Amino acid sequence: MTETTKMPSVLFVCSKNGGKSQLAAGLMKQLAGDGITVHSAGTKPGTSLNAQAVESLTELGIDIRGEHPKPVTDEVLDAVDAVIVLGTEARLEPRDGTRFEVWETDEPSERGIEGMDRMRLVRDDIKARVRKLHAELAES
Repeated sequence: MTETTKMPSVLFVCSKNGGKSQLAAGLMKQLAGDGITVHSAGTKPGTSLNAQAVESLTELGIDIRGEHPKPVTDEVLDAVDAVIVLGTEARLEPRDGTRFEVWETDEPSERGIEGMDRMRLVRDDIKARVRKLHAELAES
């Protein structure tokens, strides 16, 4: 007897889909491999990825250079098990039956930390949250 199990899926959302949501998606893809379907999108997609976000993931051996900002679509919202909104700029309404969380991520610039030091702190904050989410999705 074989049991068919649906692979968990997650959508990471931020405003421009150039930084935080791309960080989260890259980190989850590295952690989950083919075990979780990962999407990222923006409520107001920008035109390019944040170069420091790309570099901060490259430092961990994660290459997202082939990614680009994408809009949030109903198709993806209807398909995923979890929607994670990163930061406070992006606004999205929860969907019935879909796990919905807002991660108010660390913002080092409020403490005067800028540049790559800022991006590494943002990345590491998101990485810790992604690890916890991965554990929860993997066991469901």
